[in-house]
Amino acid sequence: QVQLVESGGGLVQAGGSLRLSCAASGRTFSTAAMAWFRQAPGKEREFVATITSAGGTLYARSVRGRFTISRDNAKKMSYLQMNSLKPEDTAVYYCATGQWSVEKRSYDYWGQGTQVTVSS
Repeated sequence: QVQLVESGGGLVQAGGSLRLSCAASGRTFSTAAMAWFRQAPGKEREFVATITSAGGTLYARSVRGRFTISRDNAKKMSYLQMNSLKPEDTAVYYCATGQWSVEKRSYDYWGQGTQVTVSS
């Protein structure tokens, strides 16, 4: 069993930055992909970014150029650096691990989520 815990969410003004962290524990696999998804009120959970064990990355078009996903396999951590934040980025952000993909169903384990609110 794998447990994921996100942290780093909060309230920021548009144009600001925030760094989210995801700590993994349990039966984790360094070869598994890690990803970040987000869900705004009334909307479906959507893909944000993913990173392979080798460091290959893929971003949603809405965040490309502003967000950076990274990982530290030794620490079992993943991070999402968010810059130039927009009000549209407001959502609960979830980290996940599993098979590399942009699809929610490909990820086996999920964190509890951390709220990110961007004011204008």
